[in-house]
Amino acid sequence: MDSIFISELKVKTKLGVPAWERMVAQTIILDIEIGYDLSKAGKSDAIADTIDYGAVVARIQASLSEHSFQLVEALAEHVCQLILSEFGALSVKVKVAKPGILAGLKALGVVIER
Repeated sequence: MDSIFISELKVKTKLGVPAWERMVAQTIILDIEIGYDLSKAGKSDAIADTIDYGAVVARIQASLSEHSFQLVEALAEHVCQLILSEFGALSVKVKVAKPGILAGLKALGVVIER
């Protein structure tokens, strides 16, 4: 299967288990792989034959700015379902990293595939 990837997308959203942590938007980092048959787009050179990654990025940014999540797992599932349902992806893999949340830790997060 072919894939489209979006690497190190920085997005602001409200995320955290304690309510105080969700009061202010924080930056998360997303890595996304979208499974799709790209053979038609490779032949036609037409955006209509692929998934517009610019539209995906804009939709994710808009959605995450409107939502609040307690768990990175829930946020990752939200992004997966958005891509599958709104963009017709065949599969999706999302890595959500929450940088610098604990002392001495570069980032923590989850990776899910649907």
